[in-house]
Amino acid sequence: MQPVPEQFEGLAPDGGNLTLAVALVVGGLAVWGGTVWIVRRVLLRFGVDEAVEGTAFERAAQGIGSSTVGLVSQVCGVFLLLFGALYVVETLNVVPSRSLVFTINQFLARLFVAVLVVIVGILVGDKAEIVVGERLRSVKLPEVTVIPRLVKYSVLYIATLVALSQLRVATDALLIMLAAYAFGLFFLGGLAFKDLLSSAAAGVYLLLVEPYSIGDEVEIDGSRGIVQEMDVFVTLVESDDEEYLIPNRKVLRKGATRVRG
Repeated sequence: MQPVPEQFEGLAPDGGNLTLAVALVVGGLAVWGGTVWIVRRVLLRFGVDEAVEGTAFERAAQGIGSSTVGLVSQVCGVFLLLFGALYVVETLNVVPSRSLVFTINQFLARLFVAVLVVIVGILVGDKAEIVVGERLRSVKLPEVTVIPRLVKYSVLYIATLVALSQLRVATDALLIMLAAYAFGLFFLGGLAFKDLLSSAAAGVYLLLVEPYSIGDEVEIDGSRGIVQEMDVFVTLVESDDEEYLIPNRKVLRKGATRVRG
């Protein structure tokens, strides 16, 4: 038998290690299946399937014949299988340096956390969009429709930054990106929603002072009718054949005349 060259000596496993490695592979597959089952049961036990119902991520998962719970369970199982494969490789001594295995192991751990952070960020962002949209559904202003999507992408952006930090992307660059995003969100968002914010401020004042109430006949900027609804943003006034949706900023700017019967 021809001797193995010296530089490849560490790559030839002995019989005992090979038997152990085969046993570890079989055991690893069993543990993988058990992990997928356990994670799935835990997620179902905590009602994750109901919490993510209606989200875009859940619809996408169903589109490929799975579910959010199923995908998360599979991700956990796959990473556990990868960790097991590294252990088998180390047992077989098929790599020249154990430090390489350790480095890959550390990277996989960080990658696992990053993937989970991204998945959770997508789910939380989708759910936040749904909840905020439902809360603002009664506000009859076109600017409001942008807010739920803005909340969603804000959550996704923060989740992406956290995931990148797990992968050891330069922290300084991430902080600069976060500061730039916050500036754009508050400054540009403030400009875009200037009328909405002024209506909200006026609405708070009107609700506190109550110059008129539901059922009163009023005239606001030439629109006359009975007050049917008041909220923070708008006042709904109805006449015999018309309905006026008046932003509260206009009520405060133009004034309101209460008609006494």
